[in-house]
Amino acid sequence: MIRRAPAFFFALLLGAQQLGVFKFQQLAKGYRFTEGPAWNAKDQYLVFSDTPNDRIYKWVPGSDPVVLREDAHGPAGNAFDTQGRLYTCETRTRRVTRTDRNGKIEVLADNWEGKRLNSPTGIVVARNGSVYFTDPAFGSQSDRRELDFHGVYHIPPKGPMTLIAKYQTRPHGIALSPNGRTLYVSNADEHNVRAFDLDRNGGASNERVLIAGIEGVPGGIAVDEKGMLYVVGSGIGIYTPEGKRVQLMEISERVSACALGEADMKSLIITARGNVFRARPDTP
Repeated sequence: MIRRAPAFFFALLLGAQQLGVFKFQQLAKGYRFTEGPAWNAKDQYLVFSDTPNDRIYKWVPGSDPVVLREDAHGPAGNAFDTQGRLYTCETRTRRVTRTDRNGKIEVLADNWEGKRLNSPTGIVVARNGSVYFTDPAFGSQSDRRELDFHGVYHIPPKGPMTLIAKYQTRPHGIALSPNGRTLYVSNADEHNVRAFDLDRNGGASNERVLIAGIEGVPGGIAVDEKGMLYVVGSGIGIYTPEGKRVQLMEISERVSACALGEADMKSLIITARGNVFRARPDTP
């Protein structure tokens, strides 16, 4: 049963800079494993996945979550473009899809050079329409791989998909800087976040490790308007654009991903096992 719960407070571990205390509210509970929160800035609502149950949910502030899509093929990461179209990583069908505002679903990617993708997981869409996604393989997904690597891909608005990076380790979360010039990718095995420079066509270069030694398994990444990175691991680490950690948010649940949302884009939406939380700072 999915129910909303009252608000409560969670303190932060303080680092070099104090960001304050976040007020947490449990938006809903009772799922199997939540993932892929994404905020639709055009229409002002949130989506998130319940991956094992093959469902994508929609949450409008002030109401309870409702099912947006059933039989969603093991949905993981979600993202929206500026037109309000929904992009989803489907782990069971091993593809990336786009759903228009009328509900029509289009397959954007399902293979690389004739071999099926592993299991698309994290996804982000730039303002110019470029789509970036990670393609790791976890658990039983590794047993049915056709590719001998884990990749990070770019789908440009026009032209064929390109491979940005290939690893023997597993890329996971993915995000963009506010100006769209830097791509961030977390790696679940290396416990780091890598950064890439992006040119005006969306091409990536200058790969480097931005954050190393992340506690826990790095997952989703969110970036706020000031360029601060919120990186899921053991809790949520908050980092400057230069990769310096200033805060660690302790959370008792296993966190999978996070996203910024609501009208002022100051709410941090967190998916954690069977729960979905909203965190807001107690000071501006």
